Amino acid sequence: MGECRSRLRAALWWASTLVVFVGATGPAVAADIHVFSSGAPAEVAKTVAPRFTAATANRVAFTIATLGEIRRKLTAEPPPGAALPDVVILPRAAVDALPAGMLRDGSVVDVARVGIGVAVRAGAARPDISSAEAVRAMLIAARSIVHSDPRGGGYAGAQVAAMIERLGIADVVRPKVTFQFAIAGGVAAVARGDAEIGLFNISEIVPVEGVVLVGPLPPELQSTITFAGAVYGGSAVPEAALSFLRYLAGADTHDAWRAGGFEPLGDGH
Repeated sequence: MGECRSRLRAALWWASTLVVFVGATGPAVAADIHVFSSGAPAEVAKTVAPRFTAATANRVAFTIATLGEIRRKLTAEPPPGAALPDVVILPRAAVDALPAGMLRDGSVVDVARVGIGVAVRAGAARPDISSAEAVRAMLIAARSIVHSDPRGGGYAGAQVAAMIERLGIADVVRPKVTFQFAIAGGVAAVARGDAEIGLFNISEIVPVEGVVLVGPLPPELQSTITFAGAVYGGSAVPEAALSFLRYLAGADTHDAWRAGGFEPLGDGH
């Protein structure tokens, strides 16, 4: 019975997590680096990881989940045999809020910043989002809207909900809104036509086929999220982990961050 319970706990711990391994196969590698990342910066980090592997022979594995799920995994006791992170990539505010001692002192690096964008299905008419009043009219006219759950522990959903409140249309919009994280198919719902308008981090819209990024929200409504990486205090390969983190923040990856909808912030030092 105890063994069954242990297996059940292990299964539940990983049930909602997407694990992606990135790196070259071939001769022996110097180190295996495990990255825990929330969804928004994960696509870019996965894109540049093979470059890092080619340069260092270190292999990188990703555990990708929502911010709330990553925080739960970091603060809960993992099941026996579960992989621990070497690098954590989360919104800077979430990194700063982690318990003292969880991260390696002096290892926190801001890597990129992203704003919220508007997505529509490919081929659909692009709404006017040039001003706060235009966005207000768009949301009132939309038949259906999808964005991340503001109560789910992430930042983008809470920022979108606050924007709708600020526009004074929450009561009108609420019946038309579906909460769904991008990592769980929220942007894909726009591609399928299940939702007319999607409001997500720009970086979560760009890689999804079948949708068009209309553009970022206008400055008076825009909210940005800064993402930071840090070395996990219990990492078995802290130097290799720090090397990958510095690579993510380096000038050689700025092209990938921009292509992914981010504004790169790091200088690699």
